[in-house]
Amino acid sequence: MARDAEDVIYRGRRRWNGNHGRVWWDGELLFEISKFECKVTAQREDVIIGNSVDSKVVGLKGEGSITIKSVINRNINAYLEEWKNGHDPRATIVGLLEDPDAVEGQVERCSIDNVWFNELTLMSFEKGNVVTKEFPFGFTPEDSKFIEDIE
Repeated sequence: MARDAEDVIYRGRRRWNGNHGRVWWDGELLFEISKFECKVTAQREDVIIGNSVDSKVVGLKGEGSITIKSVINRNINAYLEEWKNGHDPRATIVGLLEDPDAVEGQVERCSIDNVWFNELTLMSFEKGNVVTKEFPFGFTPEDSKFIEDIE
């Protein structure tokens, strides 16, 4: 007996697990990735209609962060030198989320272009802990898209 899509029961093993997520920074796989997040936030202005306050989207803001378990320098010095020379280098980041135990064949892949970094952690450590570095970034939402998405 065939089931309608509404009747499908999803088990816990079908939930996404971030352990298989991957990130590429300018085409280079970040094998030491710990956490990745990117989001688009609507910039709104209030609009008064009668006695009600509504809102209108007037812009979009893209931002995110990459956290890595520090193994190599990741060209931080190159970005620092560009900044010191008055340049604003831009990057491309691609994120991929897949889970071999989720529904077979389903992946999400998002490409984010025109990425700028807001700060560079040159050095940070705490004795007894694995060294991590976080790279907060911004991007123009018009330069982002899903290459693959879950239907």
